[in-house]
Amino acid sequence: MEAAVLAGASRLRPVTIERIDLDREAGAWLAAVGLHEGAQVVVLRQAALGGPLHVRTSDGGEFAVAREIASKIRVRPAAEPQKT
Repeated sequence: MEAAVLAGASRLRPVTIERIDLDREAGAWLAAVGLHEGAQVVVLRQAALGGPLHVRTSDGGEFAVAREIASKIRVRPAAEPQKT
């Protein structure tokens, strides 16, 4: 099963980044702000009319990601913590 993309992630549902399909320079910038393989992110808001996504990284950083870039970030649902 192919991974979904960040642009299609549901609001407030944590996802884990599996792969970023962008050039090396763009990937390095995303990694520097906390968007890298294995990172967990949450979409907080989705702008209307194809605008950017407001995301929060597991490190607590929040910023906007262009929908075009978010469509190149492959994600899967984050594993839920085990209940004790």
